[in-house]
Formats: sequence, C-alpha cells, structure tokens
Amino acid sequence: MAYHMKDERRAQLMRLSAEMGVSFNDFALLDEALTHPSYTNEAKDTIPHNERLEFLGDAVLELASSTYLYARFPDCSEGELTKMRASLVQSDTLARLARALDLGSCLRLGRGEFHNGGADRQNNLENAFEAVIGAVYLDAGWETAKEYVARQLSREADHIKKAQVVHDYKTTLQEHIQQRRNKGIVYELIAESGPDHDKRFTMRVLVDNQPIGEGAGRSKKEAEQQAAAAALAYLGYS
Repeated sequence: MAYHMKDERRAQLMRLSAEMGVSFNDFALLDEALTHPSYTNEAKDTIPHNERLEFLGDAVLELASSTYLYARFPDCSEGELTKMRASLVQSDTLARLARALDLGSCLRLGRGEFHNGGADRQNNLENAFEAVIGAVYLDAGWETAKEYVARQLSREADHIKKAQVVHDYKTTLQEHIQQRRNKGIVYELIAESGPDHDKRFTMRVLVDNQPIGEGAGRSKKEAEQQAAAAALAYLGYS
C-alpha cells in the first residue's frame, strides 16, 4: 500500500474483523475493500478503491453461495437452486447484510458522497459487501471465504425456500416464455428520477420487441423484477 494506516483506522477494522469472525493477516486488503472510488478521487496519495475487489468478490460470492445452497438443499432441482441463489444474492439482501455488519460506518467516502448519504446507499453497501468477500478470499483463501459467505447467508436462507423464491419474477418469466416459444426477452430503462442518494428507475420488459410489462424500483434490478411481475400478470400467470 502507498499510505500508512492510522491506528484509529486499524482499530476500527480490527473490530469489524472480529464481528465478521475472520482474522486478517493484511488489514490493507480490508481497508481497500471499504474505500469508495469517490475517496480515492479526492485523496492526495494513490489509495486503491474497492472496484477490483468487488469484481473478485462477486465471483467468489456466486461460487460460495452455489456451494452453500447445493449442500443445504439436497432435494432441490437445478432450477430451484438457481431461483434461490438469485433471491439470496440480490441487491436488497446484500445491502441488508452489510448493514448488519455496520459496513456503512467503515466506508471511506469522498466528502460529496458522504454528505449525500453514501454511507447508507444500497449500491455502495452491496459493492462493499462483495469487495469484503474478495478481500477475505485474497487474505485467507477459498475455504475461509466459503465459510464466511455461508455464515452470512445463513441469516437469510431460512426464509428463502418458503418466501423469497417466488419473488424471482425474472427467472419465472424466462421459464414461461421459453416453454411457450423461443422468443427473446429484453429489459430497457425508460425513466430515471430523483437525486443520486434516492434514485428511482422504471424498466420495461419486451418479448420480441413487444412491451408486456413495466416496473419501478430503487435499483435497476428491482425495477426489472417488478416489470417481470407485471408481464407475468399480463400473460395470466399471476
């Protein structure tokens, strides 16, 4: 790292590490995972931000969550496991897990991002959660990262099979369209409103260029799910 970590920051990261149940050898990795690009852009020193670790953590999360679900639900089919994984690692869930760890208080943000509520912004929390997974993987290896992800996801998994699977409207719509006919599904952004810290997106879903549903949400993913739900209702599957 090109900077010296202050004692106060190291103490903060040590408390977070204890909360996570992970012993870090290199706290600089955890520090990087919790550094937003806006902070790096304003810093005088060359301080790496968390986008690269987020990229890595996303891949680790997908494999670790798949491994966890495969072991926990041995009687579920491939399709059921796919739906459960989509529900388990969606933006809302990851942000909620980040809040449970209080990652927002550990995020290093640029002044503008901080004053605009960046410490509790869903996208920032989701990205930080994934970046932390990437840091755990690099610092301690696959087994530790897999166990860490399993502990985190176990907080949500109890509710998944009974409730959350049915909310993966995009996968359900895809299955119905493929069963009926081999036609392409496309989601497009048709509206965006609100300040940066409270965005609202409206998405439209088209089947062979024909619009069949619209939906709104605080993220594009959420809006796509709502659009798919509207499309299912339009097609008579609700």
